Amino acid sequence: MEDGKKISNFIWDFIDEELAQGIRDNVYTRFPPEPNGYLHIGHAKAIYINFTTAQKYNGKTNLRFDDTNPAKEDTEFVESIQQDIKWLGYNWNKLCFGSDYFHQTYLYAIELIKKGLAYVDDLTAEDIKNYRGTLVTQGIESPYRNRGVEENLELFTQMKEGKFADGEKVLRAKIDMNSPNVVLRDPVIYRILHAYHHNTKDEWCIYPLYDFAHPIQDAIEGVTYSLCSLEFENNRPLYDWVLNNLDDFKKVRPRQIEFARLNLENTVMSKRFLKRLIDEGIADGWDDPRLPTLCGLRRRGVSPDAIRNFCEAIGISKSNSEVEFALFEHMIRDDLKPKANRVMAVLDPVKVVITNYEKDKIEYLPISNNQDNEELGERMVPFGKELYIEREDFMEVPPSKYHRLYPGNEVRLMGAYFIKCENVIKDNDGNIIQINCTYDEKTKNGLGFTERKVKGTIHWVEATTCEKFKANLYEQLLLDDDGTDKDYMERINPQSLKEVTAYCEPCLKDANAGEVFQFVRNGYFAVDSKASEQGMPVFNRTVSLKSSYKVSQ
Repeated sequence: MEDGKKISNFIWDFIDEELAQGIRDNVYTRFPPEPNGYLHIGHAKAIYINFTTAQKYNGKTNLRFDDTNPAKEDTEFVESIQQDIKWLGYNWNKLCFGSDYFHQTYLYAIELIKKGLAYVDDLTAEDIKNYRGTLVTQGIESPYRNRGVEENLELFTQMKEGKFADGEKVLRAKIDMNSPNVVLRDPVIYRILHAYHHNTKDEWCIYPLYDFAHPIQDAIEGVTYSLCSLEFENNRPLYDWVLNNLDDFKKVRPRQIEFARLNLENTVMSKRFLKRLIDEGIADGWDDPRLPTLCGLRRRGVSPDAIRNFCEAIGISKSNSEVEFALFEHMIRDDLKPKANRVMAVLDPVKVVITNYEKDKIEYLPISNNQDNEELGERMVPFGKELYIEREDFMEVPPSKYHRLYPGNEVRLMGAYFIKCENVIKDNDGNIIQINCTYDEKTKNGLGFTERKVKGTIHWVEATTCEKFKANLYEQLLLDDDGTDKDYMERINPQSLKEVTAYCEPCLKDANAGEVFQFVRNGYFAVDSKASEQGMPVFNRTVSLKSSYKVSQ
């Protein structure tokens, strides 16, 4: 419930109707990733839909690896997918592999052959494609379509025994070469592939295709709702055809329901493209914080709560649309705002010397860790004669309505004192290298001082005690689409990563990998779990504080 309103969507409405009519008495879903890459934010939506749907109805969800294509699959991806799902906060009922059902699937293929509903075809892949026709042209039957049952059984057995080369023969379902749905024009359901399989080793050299294996796997596991993305909508009649023509599944079978996949602005969620970025050295691995992979987002400092909240915010719909990236960033900020300690870090420093402050004196000032969450307490921050402030917080000749530091002007140092700029020191090239200021001792922490007010407050770090750390400033990896149909590689943002030195409060030296802080006025930053060492953290900017997203009222 949210604001007193019932949260629902077309999938839940459909399930409610079937449960009410007694068509089903339970909800069982599954998440079936192919272990050929790392999960990304698009997968997070599918995970969210499958797991939360089951949770809503006190049902169960299986994690099943679609490992029917051994040439592209690896145990590395199997392990990473499990880690990512657990990190998102979900637990599956059973861990399954499509390969667990290879023998049963093979027997079901034989059942179809015996029923005259499948045949071995010698056509090449190119000929099969051409014979299938198009949406406006009819299909042409294969010359091998009317082979007898015994011949098909013998040939299929020989395929299993490895007597043919890859691509030499396939097994096709015999459906309708004139169907208006091209998917039903005798689809290939088995192909030959002599490749080592991560799970079954060298036991098999024939593998079922997804459209044949998937409905069988769902039915064997007792899945009631096969929730998948919209690109499988045209394949639903084939899903149903497989189950309708196998004796074991005629009475009770799963129902496939499609939803719109996540399309995120300026974000490509193609494993092939992501792998290309890695192979060409643009990204430093699947966990590069600029990638939309879950391990990349985790390394960047995005929490599972933010991702789940984002999935809930975008909702579940039947029509494709593009989601603003600004909404995703908004959900990240909204999640981190009450959680993260707010500390001071200067990314582009210029030195400030307080001329009337005692030399070599260091005092410690209490500053709140998060003014929006008192439970996070406060910390003691060192203050002294020499400080660093952001270069942009000083202007020698300021424009109108500039309320930060400039000659003759007074500002508040956050949690400390009022300071007034007296003069500046420049190098031989005219660059400002030091700002001389005076401070008012009576304005400490801004308490009990009402004689005058200042409009500007700036952050700072004490120069002699601060720590220097590397900080990575990330922007989106892809530039805006200018409508010219450029290849994605032509849209790579050259400013997607900028490395700077951050001058930080000394308390950050002991920050732990993955810990996220708000650098006051600079954004949220996470300790890099890959590049950091004990006492030498590297910070990745999770998200800036500036938002272009407009929250609807």
